[in-house]
Amino acid sequence: MKLEITVNGRAVSADVPPNTLLSAFIRDHLRLTGTHRGCDTSQCGACTVIANGRSMKSCSVVVGQMQGAAITTIEGLAGKDGELHPMQAAFKECHGLQCGFCTPGMIMSSVDLLTHHPHATKAEICELLEGNICRCTGYENIVKAVQTAQKKMSA
Repeated sequence: MKLEITVNGRAVSADVPPNTLLSAFIRDHLRLTGTHRGCDTSQCGACTVIANGRSMKSCSVVVGQMQGAAITTIEGLAGKDGELHPMQAAFKECHGLQCGFCTPGMIMSSVDLLTHHPHATKAEICELLEGNICRCTGYENIVKAVQTAQKKMSA
């Protein structure tokens, strides 16, 4: 199929089988390797991107469903000048990562979380991030990073 989508603000047109997973298209065709493929069963959240303003696990959708969509990956989150998005900066500042495998998906989910729940409490942040698995940090610094970004994003 002829796929036409926007990825990180750039129009993309490609001929791909319609059953290609979005995560595979992003990584293998576009070479945007920040979107990680962890489980391919939408359990871990490492492949999370923002599609049409909502976070989604890119391993659970095929490109045939994404015609005309606007996708943002972790590579598209920073400013054009390379300045980190407040969420990226907060993860760095608060040590919200260790091995880094879950980090892109965790950051994308956290951006979506604060976009749609800007006044989320700590308990709500924990609940809304349940779909992302981190095997390293114990989540405390991740939640701290989201709360730090929350202050910066609301200012």
